[in-house]
Amino acid sequence: MPDRPLRLPRRPDRDAVLIAATGLLGGLALWLLDLHNNPPLAALPGWLSLVALGVMCCAELLRRSAPLTALTVGTLTLALDICTGSLVATIAMYTDVVYAAVLYGRPSVAWRIPRVTEVLTVLGTLLAVALIRTPEALLIGFGFGVLIIAPAWTGAGIRRHRDDARAARLEAERTALLAELDRREAVGAERARMARELHDMVAGHLSAIAIHSTAALSIGEAKASEEALAVIRENSVQGLAEMRRLIGLLRQAGGEEEPAASPRLDGVDALLAHARKAVRDDRFRFVLDDGRGPVPLPAPTELAAYRIVQESLTNAVKHAAPGEVTVRLAREDRGWLAVEVTSAYGAGPGPRAPGSGAGLVGMGERVALLDGEFEAGPVAGPDGKCWRVRAVLPVPEEGTP
Repeated sequence: MPDRPLRLPRRPDRDAVLIAATGLLGGLALWLLDLHNNPPLAALPGWLSLVALGVMCCAELLRRSAPLTALTVGTLTLALDICTGSLVATIAMYTDVVYAAVLYGRPSVAWRIPRVTEVLTVLGTLLAVALIRTPEALLIGFGFGVLIIAPAWTGAGIRRHRDDARAARLEAERTALLAELDRREAVGAERARMARELHDMVAGHLSAIAIHSTAALSIGEAKASEEALAVIRENSVQGLAEMRRLIGLLRQAGGEEEPAASPRLDGVDALLAHARKAVRDDRFRFVLDDGRGPVPLPAPTELAAYRIVQESLTNAVKHAAPGEVTVRLAREDRGWLAVEVTSAYGAGPGPRAPGSGAGLVGMGERVALLDGEFEAGPVAGPDGKCWRVRAVLPVPEEGTP
């Protein structure tokens, strides 16, 4: 085993040195003036009170670095001082040692010292009454109380207030840390929400622009180029309008306000019309099967469903093979809203815009925020393999927050 480093006691603090020096000078003055509290017991020499004074000063130097050791040494020294004609300076330093032992000692021991001083005071009073058998014996009990009980409970009270203040400070720091973590989480969630909104509103228009600009460059026909440029202009204007609307909502929303969610499922027909214009292949068919029913939906549910349909149609325009693209809206068990978009699976002819996968991630995040269910991937269909995006969104009952 490696040798452990020797732990030396800490140097006495300034207060300990000052108290010990003051007590030593005061005790020497009292001894020179022969001002003792009581005559020596058992004919002990009076100079031993100076020894007790010096040892008590040494114990005083340990009041902060080793308080329990100082209390043990001080208690034995006080017994010697009483037997040799006690000095007030020695007794005064002992009360400070008791106080420091409670204030700076280990909690497991420090909190027991006040109780121990009470028991010792009662035993000392009973012993004095039994030996002296006069009313003056009660004064000895009072002296014990002043000597050890008062400083012990004073130290306990100050220590309790100090610990409470420390706990309050730690709680304040913990609260500040949690507030900062909440702020960062809120900022991150808001950035993710803004990213989803920007992607869902602009990606479809940019995809159509990319597809038709590529087609206009590759076909080389004047009429086809004019049609492609018209679609490009239309999508550019719509994309700019969506961007201005979002920026306006973000500027107008203040404090705890959420920007209003204007898109609703009644606009799915417009999304299908826009998708029909975005593809030039006549073999694409866009079909809407709306089975929502007359019951209105909460705004967050409608917004999430609208964005899922919008992003699914954008992906179909970019990646799907020619065929039927079906959008189905239906109510399922418990009144939940099911959104399902299916398209032909496979590589489509002609130019396609590249994808980054952010659309599927954004749809999954929207559904997760509403505690719904989401799945996307290839499945077997009646006309062969198809790509299906399916989301089931909860619809709270009336009166449910």
